[in-house]
Amino acid sequence: MFKAVGFTDEDLRRPLVGVANTWTEIGPCNFHLRRLAAKIKEGIRDAGGTPMEFNTVSISDGITMGAQGMKTSLVSREVIADSVELVARGNHFDAIVGLAACDKTNPRHGYGPGAPRHPRPGALWRLHCPGLV
Repeated sequence: MFKAVGFTDEDLRRPLVGVANTWTEIGPCNFHLRRLAAKIKEGIRDAGGTPMEFNTVSISDGITMGAQGMKTSLVSREVIADSVELVARGNHFDAIVGLAACDKTNPRHGYGPGAPRHPRPGALWRLHCPGLV
């Protein structure tokens, strides 16, 4: 399956590093993360790994406040952590880098890679500076 999307035998011999990204066009907190992910993936390649980016959900409190969508906000934290863990386990990643930048994605995004039930090296980037990337 990896070869069907362009990965080579050489790519697959290297450590597979999942890049869990909460990029979305829905709000400014996470909007810049796609550009940051591109730089992180370059670094992973330079270090001898094979990056594989995937997305997770992201809910904007600024949009949901005072509406029915507000009921989805806290639940999204668990969904984010669970989705990162599921993708990492299902795709046999050797490590995870998590990209998150808002109060919903920051706390839970880091729990996926760092959870005791998910023993992989991980790093979490938490940035609130979209103009600096």
